[in-house]
Amino acid sequence: MSYSHLSPATRLLWAKSGEPQGHGLLAHMLDVAAVVEAILAREPQTTRHWAGQALGWPEADVVRWLAALVGLHDFGKAIPGFQVKWDPGWQRLRAVGLQAPEQALRAGNHALATAKLLGPLLSGRVAGDLSWLRAVSQAISAHHGYHFLPTEVEGGHPRGEPPAWAAARAELLSAYWSTVAPPGGPSSPSLPLSVVNWLAGLTSVADWIASNVAWFPLGERADDLPGHLAAARTLAEAALDAIGWHASRPLLPPADARPVDALIAQMVDRPGLTARPLQQAGDALLRQVAGPCLMLVEAPMGEGKTELAFLAHLRLQSLLGHRGLYVALPTQATGNALFSRAHGFLAHFSAARVDIQLVHGGAAMNEELRHLQEIDHSPDESVSASAWFGQRRRPLLSPYGVGTVDQALYGVLNVKHHFVRLWGLANRVVVLDEVHAYDSYTSGLIVALLRWLRALGCSVVLMSATLPRARRDELIRAWGTGANDWPALDYPRVSLVDAQGVRGEHFGARPLAPITVHGLGEDVAALAAQALALLAQGGCGAVIVNTVDRAQQLYRLLRGALGSQVPVMLFHARFPMEDRQAIETQVLRCFGPDGDRPAQALLVATQVAEQSLDIDFDFMLSDLAPVDLLLQRAGRLHRHTRARPAAHSQARLWVAGLVPGHLPELKKTAWGFVYEPYILCRTWALLAQESTLQLPQDIDRLVQAVYDIDTPLPEGLQAAVQDFIDISAYGAYVAGVHKQRTESRLVALDPADVPEEAYAHKPRGHEEEEGGIGLENCTRQGQDAVTLVPVAVLPDGRWQVRAGGPVFAPDQAVDDATARALYARQLKVSHGAVVKHVLAQEPPVAFREHPLLKYLQPLRLQEGRCAIGPLQLRLDAALGLVYEQVAPPAAAPEETA
Repeated sequence: MSYSHLSPATRLLWAKSGEPQGHGLLAHMLDVAAVVEAILAREPQTTRHWAGQALGWPEADVVRWLAALVGLHDFGKAIPGFQVKWDPGWQRLRAVGLQAPEQALRAGNHALATAKLLGPLLSGRVAGDLSWLRAVSQAISAHHGYHFLPTEVEGGHPRGEPPAWAAARAELLSAYWSTVAPPGGPSSPSLPLSVVNWLAGLTSVADWIASNVAWFPLGERADDLPGHLAAARTLAEAALDAIGWHASRPLLPPADARPVDALIAQMVDRPGLTARPLQQAGDALLRQVAGPCLMLVEAPMGEGKTELAFLAHLRLQSLLGHRGLYVALPTQATGNALFSRAHGFLAHFSAARVDIQLVHGGAAMNEELRHLQEIDHSPDESVSASAWFGQRRRPLLSPYGVGTVDQALYGVLNVKHHFVRLWGLANRVVVLDEVHAYDSYTSGLIVALLRWLRALGCSVVLMSATLPRARRDELIRAWGTGANDWPALDYPRVSLVDAQGVRGEHFGARPLAPITVHGLGEDVAALAAQALALLAQGGCGAVIVNTVDRAQQLYRLLRGALGSQVPVMLFHARFPMEDRQAIETQVLRCFGPDGDRPAQALLVATQVAEQSLDIDFDFMLSDLAPVDLLLQRAGRLHRHTRARPAAHSQARLWVAGLVPGHLPELKKTAWGFVYEPYILCRTWALLAQESTLQLPQDIDRLVQAVYDIDTPLPEGLQAAVQDFIDISAYGAYVAGVHKQRTESRLVALDPADVPEEAYAHKPRGHEEEEGGIGLENCTRQGQDAVTLVPVAVLPDGRWQVRAGGPVFAPDQAVDDATARALYARQLKVSHGAVVKHVLAQEPPVAFREHPLLKYLQPLRLQEGRCAIGPLQLRLDAALGLVYEQVAPPAAAPEETA
């Protein structure tokens, strides 16, 4: 078959506009098919095997079948309502007799037309079940971001079009199919939703690549269609090279039988190192694995869980052919810290080129990522970061990534191109760290994510130091294993389930020095006084509080008392991003394992210092928090082996609000708005009886005692709880958990659903970071939030990024350098009055028209302040964004006669 043998009408159908002739629809379909072949050739053999089994084809034919199907994604462009959108192309079609009435021109959604028109035509060429054909049409027609509902598909047929259009489409399909598709048909009678979304993700990615005219110039590349396809294959290979989409190779070749000690030593670049007991126990389980598995690691801080996660990837990729690794963490700060370690891990094991991405909203400002992007394609570097993968919605396509759990959770929500995220996660080792650190709503989404990861052929490593039993059982059930089948092991423990069943091991953890626990009143002044008394004895300490306002108050008191004599650092989430990242770097430099530690210093922080940062303190003070989070904080006490001041030779933890017989005020402190009051009360009742914490032995006992709410607290403590908290708090807690879980089930997609019905009652919305009008599908619940960029409004009406920074006109487009400077200043706030005020204002041209800024909102500061009713916002270099209540002016005295 050749282009010259086609009827003029079929040959002139266009897919991409542009002079002189645009890009023909048949040519674009062949280009996309070629890209699919190139992508799958670079993916692991296990990916092709999984796809062949799922789709019902022999593995030898699966690549050609997938290419043939995906290339049909734009078949619906062969309708009058689309072809009329480019006038030169439309006039050429009219000249050869393809015309249409006004009624037919109104149906212009080509993806919807693909969903409606393709199935009946394919049924004569593919011996598949009707539901199989509908599922394929659903998958490939979703390439603009969302799946169509069955009721929408009914409107995809152009009404009143002349018969010549159907004839042109039939000829188009015949020419394409005879060029690309192998003979035969699928043996699978239907497709599960996991396969439908995997196919949808592949379709979108291939279309993005083949639509880039820098890689696929417009026009026919040979008269015969096989010749065009062959040329497109060459272009596709060059495009993947340009992207940095490298051929998949295991980091650890299957023939590499080195023991765990050697692998851990290479991982951390310390020859002769012996693996920790956790790593030895985990490796013993991994060596016996049969098929994709779920590994659950419950171990205290500092036991080498991260290295075990990397080891799990090495073993599982080598044995099972997984394509890569994604490590999902609770926060951007923890993601940044892990990114450096993952980069080092890859550098130590990658013999060929590999790509790694930092996957969260602030990744663009990470200096290490930017360096890796700059060295992309350098022949001297084995690890780099492709700029193409770094674009929105694409980072999870890279085989290696570190980021927030939210980026993975968007894969199970009905947001735009959610299936691209699922395609990227498929056949990966996915590590979910700190799985205890989420509320009931996000935890429910994680349960849904686990179901998807299993359906997509992944292996998963769950890690936590403090995991309540009910939460653990829920995660196990999500993988399809009965909680009663899980081994009853002492803490700490590592367990694994695969095709052979469930097994696990208890291991000996490094005993930590006992931590003595002391109570304090909840007043900020009491915290400051105790911190100053401890600091006077030398050493480095931390004060971790539950709200930004308390952290700012405390910092003011401490700085006022200490002056500039002793370093005092403030670390919270209400700093502009570039300032927060600089503070994070300073914190790690001062308190990390290899930092330049001062003789005396204090860190005042919120929960941002609670997880995954490898920092160490001589003494610590903390607000009362749920027991698992308090233990996380306490895990930063005496974490590293080092010489300490004599007064701090024993680890000591002071807890504000932990006064026996006096439950702290949960409303005035706002603690009851940050954490569940009932859980805080159980924590208070239990820890008020404890004078010493012995870690890791006490971790499991305390966490289970607080969170197993169906089991009474130890004798006497249950009465204490009831004396100090209204019994309705228990009911409110149970109802709140139930409400959040119900809401997560209502929004999360279920891989077990029938594809046609799966989206019928799932809200179609946008991601939180995208902002804008309409429904937001969130990964975390809480108050509405907005991402702000503070700007100084100058007297002449122009805006300034910061003191000494770029000045720009808000009603004009900004250059990339100014946009990056603005982007670096973003911070998220959830104060209701601020959110309402900012969203009521129209974003200026400078923000609307730059891709880095279009989801951000300016916070207009005049003379450093912004007044919103009685609330005044002030950006302080030392304190971050400060909220201040301004008293109304006194009323003028009434005039007297």
